[in-house]
Amino acid sequence: MPDDHRLTAITAAHAAELLNHLRHGSVNNPQQLGALADANANELILDLLQAARPEDGFLSEESAPDPSRLSKHRVWIIDPLDGTREYCERGRDDWAVHVALTEGGVPTACAVALPALHLLYSTAAPPELAPAPSGKLKILVSRSRPPELAARVAARLDAELVPMGSAGAKAMAVLRGEAHAYLHSGGMNEWDTCAPVGVALAAGLHASRIDGSPCRYNQAEPSMPDLLICRPEWAETLLGAIAAEQ
Repeated sequence: MPDDHRLTAITAAHAAELLNHLRHGSVNNPQQLGALADANANELILDLLQAARPEDGFLSEESAPDPSRLSKHRVWIIDPLDGTREYCERGRDDWAVHVALTEGGVPTACAVALPALHLLYSTAAPPELAPAPSGKLKILVSRSRPPELAARVAARLDAELVPMGSAGAKAMAVLRGEAHAYLHSGGMNEWDTCAPVGVALAAGLHASRIDGSPCRYNQAEPSMPDLLICRPEWAETLLGAIAAEQ
């Protein structure tokens, strides 16, 4: 039986393989493809995790809420396909699989797969933080919902805003040294951020709410209104600029 870290990595890898297979299959209608991919990846992930850890709780974007999770110390938080819109656009690679275990509301064993890039980031073997990008400060923002706050922060710090899809894709781009930070405000959910936050922290990045407080999971209302993931040397500057612009 694999430990929790290996289990998250194995599960995310299997889901990534399935999603790549479906994406190159016979379904061309974007809505049908997205629904098929979400449902099948969710079923695969839950089957694997529930077989291996039947006593744990589960929270998935694609499953009906199960309030019994609130009484459990160990809860898996899953987004089987983060960035469904990008997944359904041929040629885009900014979509991801998120698999995370929380213990007492804290992410502990996490994996983010980027199937189109054939990359897997996991706390089983925490990735090394790449060197910072050259040039001006680069802040990744939502491709579909870029927050107004990010525009004000960028103006204050003379930074460049770079739109991108999936939250997992943005967080891992910071880890790879493609940007200095990922900033979001205006609403997300726990499954959007849990695995990326866990992997980011394991790699040495800063990850918090935009007021600097820790991200807490397995809450009764699974919303996560905002998030900052950045290189540690930029955390104080970015948090200060965010506070000044709110």
